[in-house]
Amino acid sequence: MRLDLQLIAAFVLSIGGLILLFCGIFIDPQGQIHETLLVAFGETATFAGALFGIDYVYKKRS
Repeated sequence: MRLDLQLIAAFVLSIGGLILLFCGIFIDPQGQIHETLLVAFGETATFAGALFGIDYVYKKRS
């Protein structure tokens, strides 16, 4: 159960981070959120998702 939750969290963080990265790069800012903030959070979320995924793979092998 815990590993399934970890895999779901890794997937959501990775996809969400990638979406924010694309939004920060390709969409003109129309509100108060600056594109560099979207890119920074997108990079952080993608990195966290990758770490969760790597941890999941090594725990699954054991």
